[in-house]
Amino acid sequence: TGQFFPVSIYECARVLFFSLDRYEPQSYEAVEPLDLEEFLMSQLQSGDSALMQELGDFPDDDLKVEQVEKECRTVKHSVPADGVELEPHVRDCVKSYTQPWLVVSRSALTYTYHSSHPALSVVLCPLFLLYLSLPQVKSPTLAGLTDDCGRTLTSSDFNLRCLTPDQRVEGLLAFSSHEELDRFNQDARQGNRHPELFALYPPADEEEAVEIRPIPDCPKEHTGDRILIRCQEVQWLFNKNFYCDLNSEQFRNFLKPHTPHVDHSSLARSAIFSVTYPSTDIYLVIKIEKVLQQGEISDCADPYMTLRECDSAKNKDKLEKLRGQAEAFCQRLGRYRMPFAWATVNIMDVITTAAVDRDVTDSDSLKGGKSSSIDRRAQLPRRNSERYSTIDEHFCSISAFKPATITISTIFKQEGDRLSDEDLLKFLSDIKKTSTPQRRIKTISGSIKLDMSPVHDLPQSCLSTELIPLIPVAEKNIRPVKEVLEFPSSEVYVPHNIYRNLLYVYPQRLNFVNRLTSARNITIKIQFMCGEDVGSSLPVVFGKSSGPEFVQEVYTPVTYHNKSPDFYEEVKIALPARLTERHHLLFTFYHISCQQKQNQSGSCETLIGYSWLPILNNDRLQTGQFCLPIVLDRLPVNYSLHSPEKLPAQAPPVKWMESHKGLFNLEVQAVSSVHTQDNHLERFFTLCHALEGGATFPLRVREEKIPENKLEHELKLSIISLSSSSLEPLVLFLHLVLDKLFTLIMQPMVIAGQTANLAQIAFESVVSIVNSLHNSQELNRDQQGRNSLLASYLYWVFRLPDPPRDMHNSGNLVTSTESRYSTMGRATAATVGNMLLQSRIRSSSNPDIPGHPHSSPEDNEVKNIFSAKGLNNPGSRMSTYVDVNSHQNSTGSTRPSNRKQFHEELALQMVVSTGVCRENAYKYAWFFFELLVKSMAQHVSQLDKNNVPRRSRFSDRFKDDITTIVSVVTAEIGTILVKQQKEVEQAEKVNISLAFFLYDLLSLMDRGFVFQLVKNYCNQMSAKSVSMPTLISMRLEFLRILCSHEHYLNLSLFFSSPASAPASPCPSISSQSSGSCSFQEQQRILGLFELSQEFKQQHYLTGLLLTELSAALDMESEGGKVQRKAINAIYSLLCSHDLDHRCIKPEVRAKVAALYLPLVGIIIDSTNYLDFTVSDSRGGKNKTGGPEDDLENAPLINQSVAMAIAGNPFNTLGRNVLQGKSVATLAADTSRHLLVCFLWVMKNADRSLIQRWTVDMPPSQLNKLLELLTICISCFEYRGKQSSDKVSTQALQKSQQAKLQLEEALLRGMGARGEMMKRVGGMDRTVGQRENLRWRKDLTQWRQTNDRQDKTKAELDQEAIISGNLATETNLIVLDLLETIVQAVPLAECKDSVVGGVLKVLLHSLTCNQSTTFLSHTFSTLRALVVKGDLLFEEEAEQCADLCQKVLQYCSSPVDDNRSQACATLYLIMRYSYSNASNFSRVKMQVTMSLASLVGKSSDFQEEYLRRSLRTILAYAEEDTEMQNTQLPSQVDELLRNLNSILSDTVKMREFQEDPEMLMDLMYRIAKGYQTSPDLRLTWLQNMAEKHNNRKCYTESAMCLVHAAALVAEYLSMLEDHKYLPVGSVTFQNISPNVLEESAVSDDILSPDEDGVCSGRYFTESGLVGLLEQAAELFSNGGLYEAVNEVYKIIIPILEAHRDFRKLASTHDKLQRAFDNIIQKGHKRMFGTYFRVGFYGAKFGDLDEREFIYKEPGITHLPEISHRLENFYSQCVGEDTLVMIKDSTPVDRKQLNPNKAYIQITYVEPYFDDYEMKDRLTNFEKNFNLRRFMYTTPFTKSGRPRGELNEQYKRKTILTTMHAFPYVKTRINVIQKEEFDLTPIEVAIEDMQKKTRELAVATHREQPDAKMLQMLLQGSVGATVNQGPLEVAQVFLNEIPADPKLFRHHNKLRLCFKEFIMRCGEAVEKNKHLITSDQKEYQQELKKNYNRLRESLRPMLERKIPELYKPIIRPRLENRDSFKRLSFRRAQEENS
Repeated sequence: TGQFFPVSIYECARVLFFSLDRYEPQSYEAVEPLDLEEFLMSQLQSGDSALMQELGDFPDDDLKVEQVEKECRTVKHSVPADGVELEPHVRDCVKSYTQPWLVVSRSALTYTYHSSHPALSVVLCPLFLLYLSLPQVKSPTLAGLTDDCGRTLTSSDFNLRCLTPDQRVEGLLAFSSHEELDRFNQDARQGNRHPELFALYPPADEEEAVEIRPIPDCPKEHTGDRILIRCQEVQWLFNKNFYCDLNSEQFRNFLKPHTPHVDHSSLARSAIFSVTYPSTDIYLVIKIEKVLQQGEISDCADPYMTLRECDSAKNKDKLEKLRGQAEAFCQRLGRYRMPFAWATVNIMDVITTAAVDRDVTDSDSLKGGKSSSIDRRAQLPRRNSERYSTIDEHFCSISAFKPATITISTIFKQEGDRLSDEDLLKFLSDIKKTSTPQRRIKTISGSIKLDMSPVHDLPQSCLSTELIPLIPVAEKNIRPVKEVLEFPSSEVYVPHNIYRNLLYVYPQRLNFVNRLTSARNITIKIQFMCGEDVGSSLPVVFGKSSGPEFVQEVYTPVTYHNKSPDFYEEVKIALPARLTERHHLLFTFYHISCQQKQNQSGSCETLIGYSWLPILNNDRLQTGQFCLPIVLDRLPVNYSLHSPEKLPAQAPPVKWMESHKGLFNLEVQAVSSVHTQDNHLERFFTLCHALEGGATFPLRVREEKIPENKLEHELKLSIISLSSSSLEPLVLFLHLVLDKLFTLIMQPMVIAGQTANLAQIAFESVVSIVNSLHNSQELNRDQQGRNSLLASYLYWVFRLPDPPRDMHNSGNLVTSTESRYSTMGRATAATVGNMLLQSRIRSSSNPDIPGHPHSSPEDNEVKNIFSAKGLNNPGSRMSTYVDVNSHQNSTGSTRPSNRKQFHEELALQMVVSTGVCRENAYKYAWFFFELLVKSMAQHVSQLDKNNVPRRSRFSDRFKDDITTIVSVVTAEIGTILVKQQKEVEQAEKVNISLAFFLYDLLSLMDRGFVFQLVKNYCNQMSAKSVSMPTLISMRLEFLRILCSHEHYLNLSLFFSSPASAPASPCPSISSQSSGSCSFQEQQRILGLFELSQEFKQQHYLTGLLLTELSAALDMESEGGKVQRKAINAIYSLLCSHDLDHRCIKPEVRAKVAALYLPLVGIIIDSTNYLDFTVSDSRGGKNKTGGPEDDLENAPLINQSVAMAIAGNPFNTLGRNVLQGKSVATLAADTSRHLLVCFLWVMKNADRSLIQRWTVDMPPSQLNKLLELLTICISCFEYRGKQSSDKVSTQALQKSQQAKLQLEEALLRGMGARGEMMKRVGGMDRTVGQRENLRWRKDLTQWRQTNDRQDKTKAELDQEAIISGNLATETNLIVLDLLETIVQAVPLAECKDSVVGGVLKVLLHSLTCNQSTTFLSHTFSTLRALVVKGDLLFEEEAEQCADLCQKVLQYCSSPVDDNRSQACATLYLIMRYSYSNASNFSRVKMQVTMSLASLVGKSSDFQEEYLRRSLRTILAYAEEDTEMQNTQLPSQVDELLRNLNSILSDTVKMREFQEDPEMLMDLMYRIAKGYQTSPDLRLTWLQNMAEKHNNRKCYTESAMCLVHAAALVAEYLSMLEDHKYLPVGSVTFQNISPNVLEESAVSDDILSPDEDGVCSGRYFTESGLVGLLEQAAELFSNGGLYEAVNEVYKIIIPILEAHRDFRKLASTHDKLQRAFDNIIQKGHKRMFGTYFRVGFYGAKFGDLDEREFIYKEPGITHLPEISHRLENFYSQCVGEDTLVMIKDSTPVDRKQLNPNKAYIQITYVEPYFDDYEMKDRLTNFEKNFNLRRFMYTTPFTKSGRPRGELNEQYKRKTILTTMHAFPYVKTRINVIQKEEFDLTPIEVAIEDMQKKTRELAVATHREQPDAKMLQMLLQGSVGATVNQGPLEVAQVFLNEIPADPKLFRHHNKLRLCFKEFIMRCGEAVEKNKHLITSDQKEYQQELKKNYNRLRESLRPMLERKIPELYKPIIRPRLENRDSFKRLSFRRAQEENS
């Protein structure tokens, strides 16, 4: 099994088949696993075992069983007093409460992963150089724009030689061979690297982590929220019934005779109260008693109320007298008390006022020390009762209030007739309502001072309820603090954990009213008796304060002269552990005489009578309410055996008071962890103990007697009824009940000679208890649905039942001595067998079990489960046992061999269970799984490890049972998933518990066997018809848990994976022996990266997990949940390896990485159909593009073009078109997880192996690999500091400075990209580090601090540094891999494409933000590529251009290191292009273009650094000795001079950064200057496009690209004459006549064949198409859809010629969209708004007296543009100097101040002649190709702008521009200006025509607008309109003008009025149909006005001028030609 086989033909076929069938993931079969134990014994090679040892081998005792001492709160365990023999039940209880916990723990956790990475602390230095460079904003100046088309704009050719060059890179040319260079670079790269990649990677979200089983809480005694109350002082005696004494020493001495001795424990003045269920009504009541004295309470209280301290002088005598009395009473009646006063305080009020919002800090909740009460709530039962909902949340903070001191000054006097608890509650409810009791109770002056504080840590010297000192014990004797036992207001479900046995007695009421004697001052003496003689009273009553701890008797307080007193006393008694029928409570009633009579001596007590209460009734503790009769004189004999109500007749007869009536009410309550006080439980325990022997029959249980032959039946009944006992007692005694049941499962009993088999019934009972605990709403569960009580029991309490004891002491109960134990009685065997899975095929050898030939369909699955296991069938055995000794020598055996094992019995019970029991057993399988594991672990710990091999630890029969159980559970899961979708959560939980079960079994059983179980599980799940996502999700969850095993690597046999390439000729550059390596060898290497059958067998778990991953990636699931889950599974695994200190050694890492090589294959394959979301999820656009397509908004780049023109090495986004399947996109973070896994494998795998793999790889695969690397680079790009919304503003401001520094260092991106980077901010999810790292079981995971809102600057810096380190490390891994590929190149077939591909990836990495560290290594690699050579300069012109651009970009970096690296690289490119290929001219051209592009695009480009770099390159050229005799130095010199002059242009541009129009003019000029250099002109046009696009001027941007395309077309038509290509720029006239500018310079100046000219990637057909497509996209963005059509008219013939139907399809699709848009938005589009702007004043330099038309966005108002220009130019010329001219009258130069600068802005409209309007029909046509604009200026002859109608003139001014709008810039010079004036009558004609037009339009609209129409009518026919139509007519039409020249105008106006009146009539009619009913009057008014107007106008309209109808000579109109008729060039000539 261990050797490798060549992949068989079948295997290849399978692989092929699989790849074709990728999209239909079929349910797969899991392969057969290796027999692991066999493999380890036979196949292990020495090297491997050494590696195994590295990982800690498989320790045999993986699970260790250990006893853990219980933590005890008290100094010693609370146990019954010694010397008494305990009953079995009490004995069991005590044992259970005191024995240590038994815990099975994983010893392997010694390998926990270390928590802090030393690596992190060492290497986490910032890898970037920080520097701060804020660009100075110079105020722009306007000097120097003199010539229009000068070549450069500055004459100063900045002299380079006066600069000092930068530091040169050492040893640039000093290497002897390429190998040496590579080795040197590699060593440099490996230095100072991070060993752990994942240490830098942000951790996955918590919810993604693998399931963990939290260790359940250790069971402990329940305590609520605790409050410490301390009594400071009472300004005089004091009584929860926690008694304390605050009397002064003097008074205490009065009572000396009555207190024999004082125990320390009774000196407490503080108590700790516990509150489980906080409520608003918790009151502390303080009762004050005093020594009994004569008189009513009010008399006794009188002195306290009347005597004041201030009057002490007056009252001196009185006081003396009182003191004397007091002393007398104390001596005589000191042992009796009387009620005196009480006070109360609402605890909750104090807490809420003192509450402080304590933030629960993490450390608190982690330590669990100061858990807030909110946490505590979680441990309480979940309450559904109203009580819970009424509590406000803040009452829950009992544990978090500030300590407070309370002074109670209202002390109420006690009322003798209102002492009972009911009265007290009434008082309290009154106080709650009105804050004083209703019936005015008298108050006593005085005050009580209390301190109240929450208890977090116990104070010293506390005493438990049993008065046992608690830890911590005080060193010195200080006052103790007592814990007061709580009686919670509702059940508390916490199992008993300590021995407690207390009884509380509450005497309530006596009724002696009918008694005639003088019994008035009554007290009751209460004693606990163990017999009837006087001395039998036990000292078990807890004493009061300042007295003994325990007393034998206690007296109740006396109410003076009250025959039916109420009592409020509480008597607390410690019950003896062993109670007999003699134990009873004795009550003696006395009358106390307060006044000593003369004839009486001594005693003041007069006996009245007795009563008693037996403690046990039928062996059960008596509790509850009682009303007892009272016996007079003396107690009858043997009274204690009966209750007083049922006392049998005696002789002499007993004297009863009031003839045996019940007169004494009392209540008894027990708090006991021994007495269950539940019938079912009591019965069960009693019967169980009877079984253990020692019992006499018939057995008495309560009232019934059970003979021996009924015992079994009764016991079964009691077992069955256990689960019906009420929840609270069941929970309280849960541990004992389960222990007993497990003992019964193990102990077959022989009762009366019959073998009683209780196992099955006991098992069923366990199941039903488990079920009822899970179903209880009151109990909580953990996240896996495990009931917390059960989980705690299993983890801490459960231990194997003791082996059965032989009992000889009882004659009739003997344990069977046979060696065989019957598992079930014969009688039940047949019936159970019958029920048991009828379809099971049984062995015929067992006659007891009938076979069933027929089977029902639903049993088929079960049948298959069993038949699959062959004949060894658990159904065929009823009583067998396994002989453990078969594998042990008998001496080593610790147990006799004839004993059945608990785990076997349990498994058997699970297998044979039926019905509901079976259903629940599998529903809560987790419980039985954990039970099995714990019992197996105990079994294994008792075996002799050395002699029992792993596979013999458990019997075959047991293994079969386990197999069955796993199958059944799996079947259950499947059934739920198929049939009950609602229960999916249940299925998930069962699935998880099954996984944990197998996980545990791996540590205990034969691991090959466990793998078989895993295989069965996987295959059985596949067989179900479950939806694929659910299925994969389930299996993944399952496998993740198994893979989190600490020995997962060894279990996966990682050491048998190949860590390095075989010893065949090692790939080195020198040996060109690609053929020498055999085909098989090659296949084998490639095979390592595939998920082969053999791999899956050998590396079982890994194989399964990878299979799941590959299936998940193939699936189209909703929202990628499954993919996410699968990827996270792999990710967290690798993360654990990476951070596992056992894997530190590189050779171990290489082996581990080799285990995941198939993952690499899977990831590479998945790039086909997974869209890796590379970009930041918030950044919106995918950043895979190269430099050209980084225009800022995404739609610009048409993906298909990108491929042709972009620097994108692979069109990562457009590639999915070919797939037949829609593309699944991975979410950004999931992509990152998957890619980081890939990088981890690549980082750690063996280099030679990877190299062989890349050599053997088919080219298509290699391309995919390179594509993947590109994606990795984009994905892990450094994104700057976190600025996501989560970070609060203050923290952001704090970090602003730091951010600037870091970003400046990293974001030397070109303009748009740098801008974008700044916008995007960080994508890295925050990397928060935490000290106490923990992994699911063991992996160190960081917690994210993401949830924290305000991170400090330090944290942000730390995060930035970590994510920067991550970016650097990931990029270096990619770089290593690229080097590996390049160095393998000579062995590969297709060298060029490989180097090209690698170069593309490298260039892409330079496009991203990179650290200095990475850049220096990348430049080294690039230089190595240049040196190796010829490859680079042969074909890859395009890449050479990219390379130049990137390197040049870094030459302008402010970081010195980056600059010096880039200079060295650029010089080498020049040197080698000169010497190798002698095509220096091409490099020259490319460098020049790159610089132009760089300068044009980048807004923050710093030319001083670039000049330094140019100087450095010059220095290299001068110092290069080899090249001194060649032309190179002079060529370099010339090139650099050229570059320097380009830089000078940019200085100019820098000044106009703020004035977009001026900047565009300048760029336009620079572009014009390059008329003879098409490449550079193209570059500048693109720069302009970029700038426009940034300003959202899409139309202008598009025009720049159209010009660029025309330029390309000109040169293409020179080169080749194709019909389908555009004929130069002429073809573009339809888009814009301006394009003719691009006509090529004649051939004699420039020939495109010349080397280096027109060599850019755009001067190709695809480049042309690319430019045009981009232009179309931009036109579309700008809303000029008609232009889109024109552009595509040029593209379509080219596409047709190329038969590119896919492109054609998408083109027509875009056209359709454009036309749709025209139809939908045609009339709604807003085109530009135009303004004339004139500049006047010498201050403007060459702008003086120039006029421009500015094009502004759609709806721009005059104030907007005015404001913008004013702001800008006031900065240039000074605010005081600038004047804005507010009107549009012509500017008179002479009237202007020569020291000021003036700007005049006028709104203009496009102007068309009438004949033009025939062509310009649509809205678009009226807004496109505009050259003429008009504005009007009103004036009068008198000089005022406005006047009366007959003197109002108008001047129209028509301006013509140099080019047509839209153009490549947004302002164009005005070159011609015409003006003409309108006379008043012409003005009137124009106005009337306009009115008429408006009316006509409003009337004839499809959907008329009533309001609009009425508004127009109002203005036309309204009576009151000033200067309205009527007035116009009266002024101009009233009489025929005298001047014949005006005849025509008069007539025209008359005709206008005729039409106007007609239109008004139509409008009035139309309005009639539009109005609503309430507007009828309005309509009549309109009609009336209209009629009046018509009548008034009629005479004027009917008068004609006779002269007009004579013939007339028409004057010649002046020629106003449309610009379309003008030749473009002529216009320019005229204007020049």
